[in-house]
Amino acid sequence: MLYTKDTLIGEALDADESLANYFLEMGMHCLGCPSARGESIAEACAAHQVDCNALLAKLNAHAKV
Repeated sequence: MLYTKDTLIGEALDADESLANYFLEMGMHCLGCPSARGESIAEACAAHQVDCNALLAKLNAHAKV
């Protein structure tokens, strides 16, 4: 799966639960919350002041895309 700014966190975690570590690393500790799962990666990065492109690079490297 290729992760983009528009990918929902829930979709990413459904595709690979081990990605939770990257979200926890950025300070997003509410991954089980229904509203968090409905956020896009871009929205989560904005809320946690994280460089979205850097996170996407990590996620896609992990997925070997």
